[in-house]
Amino acid sequence: MIAGEKDQGLDCFSILVGKNASVDGAVLFAHNEDDGGLQIVNLYRVPRQTNDAGKAITMKNGGELPRPEETNAYFWFQMPKMNFGDGYFNEFGVVIASDACPSREDKPELTDGGIIYWLRRAMAEQAHSAREAVHIAGNLVEKYGYASSGRTYVIADAKEGWMFSAVHGKHWVAKRVPDDEVAVLPNYYTIGEVDLSDTTNYLGSADLIDYAIQRGWYDPQRDGKFHFAKVYSNPGSLKHPGNIHRMWRGVCLVSGLPFNLNDDFSFSVKPKKKLAPQDLMRVLRDHYEGTELDNTDHYKLGNPYLLNRSTICANSTQYSFVAQLRDWMPKELGCVLWMALRRPDSHGFVPLYLGTQKIPDGFSYDDWETSLEKHFSPPDYYYEKRDDHGFWAHWKLADWVDQDYQNRIYAVQKIWGDFEKSEFEMQPGFEKKMEMIFKKDRADALRLITDYSDGWLLKSWEKCVSLVPKEE
Repeated sequence: MIAGEKDQGLDCFSILVGKNASVDGAVLFAHNEDDGGLQIVNLYRVPRQTNDAGKAITMKNGGELPRPEETNAYFWFQMPKMNFGDGYFNEFGVVIASDACPSREDKPELTDGGIIYWLRRAMAEQAHSAREAVHIAGNLVEKYGYASSGRTYVIADAKEGWMFSAVHGKHWVAKRVPDDEVAVLPNYYTIGEVDLSDTTNYLGSADLIDYAIQRGWYDPQRDGKFHFAKVYSNPGSLKHPGNIHRMWRGVCLVSGLPFNLNDDFSFSVKPKKKLAPQDLMRVLRDHYEGTELDNTDHYKLGNPYLLNRSTICANSTQYSFVAQLRDWMPKELGCVLWMALRRPDSHGFVPLYLGTQKIPDGFSYDDWETSLEKHFSPPDYYYEKRDDHGFWAHWKLADWVDQDYQNRIYAVQKIWGDFEKSEFEMQPGFEKKMEMIFKKDRADALRLITDYSDGWLLKSWEKCVSLVPKEE
């Protein structure tokens, strides 16, 4: 991490691909979750819950959030003690993660301390679609105010993907990614022009522009068309090399077009060729290899985390995923989240199908209810790098690779490449078989899907253990 990165919120990276820009018609959502320091990721499947009428939870800053009568089932990728690190994949195929995007707001309006952590969880618990999640988040931001500098929540389902940008306080805007385009998100707002009358593609605070005029941030005569990112962003985040470099590299890789570092990038671009999950996995593993920003000469000179600045795959990446969301088969089968624990450059992605009914033992400490209760004060043993938790096997492999990166990474990547090749070769046959079983016996199909997903998670754990030499 370079000096000043955290001040500008340089963590996380996301890509959204519209359904007509992917090879098979899936909406694709790729994300690297970056959080510095020693972290752990717990994996949970939270079942549907019913709540007593009038029940509320007390949020971190003191506000009361009423509980809905019923909440969805969902996968929860928990990062204990973190406000912003959790990811969600709910029973309706809605996937949620976020990137820090600092705003310029210095006079935020907050009610009862505002909302932070519970914003994404409320979306996961209540939304039946990505669009509904945007409405839920917008209502909560307007009611409580967003209690952090700024952030973009990336939200996708099998029909569409949205970028929801929250500003410190009670302003927000969201834009739908066009079906034939792909959007890249570093750590600054990327939404430009806004047309709130076009509710198919834009949603947001009614006074978004008027408020900016009132604050002196925007003058229609001086500035021309309103541009959300230029008006509401923290100027430092827009100018930070780490954001400029990752945006440039991401757009070049997904579009297949030769952009320049100093180009003014639009919210989304039409890719030269349609994209597959494997294409996005390659982007998530990138350290600027072969570009003017690569100071390692393909690792010959050392570790990219020490020599390259603000790479897409970062030393602080704690988990990574590519969601493949398809609407032409049962959602339990059509929605699959390819997940890699720790860093994707030194680990493989494994398929987590929406129909998976449980996470195998060893990928969490405590049950989900206890872990939620202790989220902001996790016990010390969570961080003891014990052999009974799958995350630590992945952590130890990344640590071992880093000790001699240039001499270890190629062999490790070859092994994971073969691992993933097997997964993708098996995918069509497995899904065809499951579709047939779904028509006859849904419960049996879900059991088989669970065994399949759990099996790959456990194989990934075993592979990590096998790759790290035993200490003498």
